[in-house]
Amino acid sequence: MTSRNTIKIHHGSIVCEESKLRGDITIGSNCIIHPSAAIIAEAGPIIIGDCCLIEEQAKIIHRLPFDQSDKENTPVLIIGSHNVFEVDCTVEACKIGDNNIFESKCYVGNKLTITNGCIIGAGCRLTEEQTLKDNTIVYGRSCQMREGLDRPVPQTLQMDTLSKMLPNYHHLRKPNKKNQ
Repeated sequence: MTSRNTIKIHHGSIVCEESKLRGDITIGSNCIIHPSAAIIAEAGPIIIGDCCLIEEQAKIIHRLPFDQSDKENTPVLIIGSHNVFEVDCTVEACKIGDNNIFESKCYVGNKLTITNGCIIGAGCRLTEEQTLKDNTIVYGRSCQMREGLDRPVPQTLQMDTLSKMLPNYHHLRKPNKKNQ
């Protein structure tokens, strides 16, 4: 870990030592970060809310848009609570609310704002500048959108299982922040 990395892990989170964490990152309580997940804070700090699940090979990257030259006013990337980042997704959104699911192999560009309760379907690519309304579901080859009736259900059963299994098979980073 280099001196420019500032990793803060709140109590109750399971962060595998093999995960790639670079930059100023704060991880909320009861999060699970798999080995080979990558969280890269190039443009500024990333704050991850409570109870987020970041699976294998998922990438969360906070970088400046190519057309933004004002590097001093880059906002903090705030990720809400109860979000799921499934296997091999890449998320560069400028803001992420609560209760969202980013399915396998989806791509979310850095000009998007994801509100609450959204599902980005497997393999969908979103690159246009936009803000997704609450409960938006993006699906299909052409990234069709519709409004969902309810927010996605939290992945509590999966999180409970992983919190028991991951410590048995992986070295973990120790929490360094107490709940406040």
